[in-house]
Amino acid sequence: MSCVEFVQVALRERISPPSYGSTKARIRHASRQLGWSANRTKDAWYADPRISISADELRQIERKTGLRYAQEELRTNEDLISKASALLVGHEADFYSAFFAALRSLARPDHRS
Repeated sequence: MSCVEFVQVALRERISPPSYGSTKARIRHASRQLGWSANRTKDAWYADPRISISADELRQIERKTGLRYAQEELRTNEDLISKASALLVGHEADFYSAFFAALRSLARPDHRS
């Protein structure tokens, strides 16, 4: 998931969910919540590929929504997998290889970004 797609999901699902009414009203609400211009919010809402999200804007979205950009979660999962593999290498490889494959499949879901 790109940064722009992350912001789009955060805007549509957390900052201005469908309960706020029409799309126009939701964009207006998101614009007010974030202090962004209407055009900037609209571009982020529709994930315009020409925009780039600054680090400050991303942190602002994370603070407002409580979401974390997916790269942090991916790094955490990779760290856990590498630590687990370091523990399992060398001791009864036949048993642990199946266990490690199961652990890896749990930590790496198919729908990750």
